[in-house]
Amino acid sequence: MSHMRPRYFGALAAGSRGRAGDRPPLVLLHGLTYDRRQWGPVLRELALRDPDRHVVAFDLPGHGESPQRASYRLDEVAAVVHAAVTEAGIEDPVVAGHSLGGALATVYAAAYPTRGVVNVDQPLLVDGFAAVLREAEPVLRGPGYGQVWESLLAGMRIDLLPPSARELLRTATTPRQDLLLGYWEEILVTPAGDLGDRRARDLDAIRARGVAYHHVSGGEPGEAYRRWLEAALPGAAVTVLPGGGHFPHLARPAELAAILARPAGSLVRPPA
Repeated sequence: MSHMRPRYFGALAAGSRGRAGDRPPLVLLHGLTYDRRQWGPVLRELALRDPDRHVVAFDLPGHGESPQRASYRLDEVAAVVHAAVTEAGIEDPVVAGHSLGGALATVYAAAYPTRGVVNVDQPLLVDGFAAVLREAEPVLRGPGYGQVWESLLAGMRIDLLPPSARELLRTATTPRQDLLLGYWEEILVTPAGDLGDRRARDLDAIRARGVAYHHVSGGEPGEAYRRWLEAALPGAAVTVLPGGGHFPHLARPAELAAILARPAGSLVRPPA
């Protein structure tokens, strides 16, 4: 799917396979600077487990073969994704997103009809990350912006991944300055507490809609964060897939495919 000439739905390039059926369709959203090719290992596993499932992997705005935008605010990007989902004939999907895509999947599910969310290694509280970005902002806005991205990559433990996954991350990426500044603009200009309040409201909306939510992490979430998530969204499932740093979907594609292949209602455990 990822090597085929893309189809365009709305403003977004996409690869798709499968057909509409009784199973809710899957929408896959990649992380910042990457593109839909990052889902290749998971898609291969899904083809074995769930071969007829309708799956669409999008290139987010400004990434891959999708056009750039003047603004990359999450609510605006979610609206672009929804227009593409609608044009693709998809109703009530399970939306899975890695990193930035996990935050976007959460924002999407709070606003648009969704059966489930699988958030791959994206904490919704970004206080610490925001502090790092603001300290690095002068460099990020200058000609040495790439140093900031390389510094962040160094903490993502790409070295833990198999060689094929490391090569995918090395080649299927476009760490352009406009993408980094555009997608991080909200974090740079919005007080961290306000960002946390926005995500809490998103989770309130997700809970009110009865949307299943599964957080998949590459490492054990901090106890405070887990308490916050489970208080905001009782019944949310948390699964740790270790050994791949920030990229558990590349280190453990079979396990993530197994999660995605579940019925949407079983993405979460019942509330105690």
